[in-house]
Amino acid sequence: MKSRHKQNTSSTPFIRVGPSGVHGLGAFATRDLPAQAFLGLYEGRRYSKEEIATKVWNDQLTYLFTLSNHETIDGAKGGNGTRHLNHACEPNCEAVEEYDEAGELVLKFQTLVDVDAGDELFIDYSLTADDGSPPSKYPCHCGSPSCRGTMLAPVETPEPEAAGAVDAMGAAGSVSPAGS
Repeated sequence: MKSRHKQNTSSTPFIRVGPSGVHGLGAFATRDLPAQAFLGLYEGRRYSKEEIATKVWNDQLTYLFTLSNHETIDGAKGGNGTRHLNHACEPNCEAVEEYDEAGELVLKFQTLVDVDAGDELFIDYSLTADDGSPPSKYPCHCGSPSCRGTMLAPVETPEPEAAGAVDAMGAAGSVSPAGS
């Protein structure tokens, strides 16, 4: 006879959630981890692009992550400890999209470098402000030496040759920096 008891295991065994010196709660390594260590999948309620467009967030704290297929995962609804990875301009972790065995696009977090037990885990949010908000509306408090002062994606400066190629496109294409 099969046991009906659910195993009590964490989907993020290498993450402990606790108070962060950067912002609110943070995710911390429970043990030493090598570079490229899997931390967990970003889990939560999924919304289509159309569903997200109808939601009103009113500047509330959100745990939204939009995938390249335009689905958005809301980590506040059914999420796990990965939703507490705070932003840093010099992150020690990254988010990577891949397809699972069922063909669903998933978001996994992994370390970029070796991490010591107890270290806070960070990703670069690289936010975009679709409403044209200024970078000051998304302040960064990571304190890293190369902090850009905002959680918005870095503005990419085109190479001189690349700028000519973009200009040659004329009205056919429009290029705007991230966050504008």
